Amino acid sequence: MPDMMLELACPNGPVCGVDEAGRGPWAGPVSAAAVILDPARVPAGLDDSKKLSPKARDSLEIEIKQSALAWAVAFGSVEEIAELNILHATGLAMRRAVEQLSVTPAFALVDGNYRFKLPCEIKTVVKGDAISASIAAASILAKVARDRLMVEMDALYPGYGFAGHKGYHAQVHVEALRTLGPCPIHRRGWEPVRLALTKINAG
Repeated sequence: MPDMMLELACPNGPVCGVDEAGRGPWAGPVSAAAVILDPARVPAGLDDSKKLSPKARDSLEIEIKQSALAWAVAFGSVEEIAELNILHATGLAMRRAVEQLSVTPAFALVDGNYRFKLPCEIKTVVKGDAISASIAAASILAKVARDRLMVEMDALYPGYGFAGHKGYHAQVHVEALRTLGPCPIHRRGWEPVRLALTKINAG
């Protein structure tokens, strides 16, 4: 289970965990969260958000926001993904999240192995959401925020099933693209979206 060992080993002040959600979907923004946990009030049950049930994530989201020293969630838009590519749009979302923290971190533990440009020192941690409690907390906030947004997008753009699959590859999503074509929150860089757009334009 994730713990605070990496956080406590970092010198020079507050440490935030940083993680993203939504790099792989065909639709919707990418989200990122930054969390500075209070070592004395770490919520029980923190883990990689993908290993947790939606109910557990929702419960932990509340606990994290109540007990953390600081937290923030930010997004990289579909337009920014198209302009910058998904990697750099993810970095932009992470930077926004860190910059929005009410407590300035001296150090960031970032999930993965890519050193994004952030306004503090960085340590990358491969599979960090399974190792660092702060990164696990960030993964939960990013995931819950993005899932909530995609439910809202389902109401705005009905027929695609966004509330269920959250913009990822699913048969209902494939069929909706085929019949409805892409909507404004689809990422044009994905081949299934480009093919659907080509067919609509050709038709």
